[in-house]
Amino acid sequence: RNDWSSLRFSSASSFGIGGGVAMRCSTLLAILTGVLLYLVLGAVVFRALEAPREEGKHMQLQDARRDFLMNFTCVGPDNLQDLIEEVVEAVSAGVDPSSNLTFVSQWDLASAFFFSGTIITTIGFGNISPKTEGGQLFCIFYALVGIPLFGILLAGVGDHLGTGLRKTVAKIEMLFLKWRVSPTIVRVISAVLSILLGCVLFVAVPIFVFQEVEKWTLLESAYFVVITLTTVGFGDYVAGIQHDHWYKPLVWFWILLGLAYFASILTMIGNWLRVLSKKTRAEMEELRAHATDWTQNIQNMSVDFRIPGKIDDPFKRRRRKRRHGTRSQGHSMSANGEAVGKEDPNVSQTGSESYTSSSVSNESGSGSESDSQLKYLFSRISHIAAESMSLLQDQTRVKCLLDN
Repeated sequence: RNDWSSLRFSSASSFGIGGGVAMRCSTLLAILTGVLLYLVLGAVVFRALEAPREEGKHMQLQDARRDFLMNFTCVGPDNLQDLIEEVVEAVSAGVDPSSNLTFVSQWDLASAFFFSGTIITTIGFGNISPKTEGGQLFCIFYALVGIPLFGILLAGVGDHLGTGLRKTVAKIEMLFLKWRVSPTIVRVISAVLSILLGCVLFVAVPIFVFQEVEKWTLLESAYFVVITLTTVGFGDYVAGIQHDHWYKPLVWFWILLGLAYFASILTMIGNWLRVLSKKTRAEMEELRAHATDWTQNIQNMSVDFRIPGKIDDPFKRRRRKRRHGTRSQGHSMSANGEAVGKEDPNVSQTGSESYTSSSVSNESGSGSESDSQLKYLFSRISHIAAESMSLLQDQTRVKCLLDN
């Protein structure tokens, strides 16, 4: 049963279901709530921005249809509606309705190559799509095989780009380290510079190229570049539709390099975060172990502070002996009366001197014992202070690590 429980636990941990790997339900619900709120925000903003234009276009179409029927009375409303439906169907099939007699196919070799590239890159612009049953069936299997194949290619290209990126980052880090800059700051600066370099090569330069070649505005060109590299691909703006055949394959290779570069950037950032997390976890484990040892030492010290014997006060002991001597002397005088009075005074003097010397010796012994106990207490207190300072230094070091 224990073997089965351990096997079940390890299997669950490997899939991220248990063992502290899976995300907490409260955290998951919080993230889900945030995503839903983000979707609601997007819906409200897009509706406020796009709905008025849609209503205006609808009213414009109705006015154009009514004016056409008023100017051409020989055409009935049903005939006009049939013509409109034919035009809509032709547009959905990829035919340009503005062309009269010249037919320009959107399924030439270059266009088909570009369409195949949008399938395996999962962009899917949607400006053209297979309409026949054979084309749709082939597209299913083509995507199932091509998407993993492109993923392998993307990983390989990303590795090579990542190698060059790491060399560049290493040179940048060495340059800053010569200036005695903090390693954490150097890593952040190198990451920012790497991202900026990729944005210049694969975002900024293509924006101006598409603006010049496609005759788009700067906003439209930037919109197309970002939507393409994020694999959203709405299809409202597609590069290379009205240009030479060589242009579309170049656009696809730009997509390949751009996706690979940003994938390598994300991988590098993930590795840095993973290393930082492991280092922080190790530091916290070390601090926790040190705190446990310190607590155990404190408990042991508290046991050592329990002094088994009472500290004798020499003054109290002297008073007790004096009272005891006076009491015994009174009893002896009452019992022997005159005999006591006739005793040699030298004897009493000698007894008093011996009492005094014994009291002094007891005082010195008790004092030395008290001094040794106080020295022991002071040594233990000094040890506690040293342990406290060591723990405080460890806490400060971990706090600085977390802040960085």
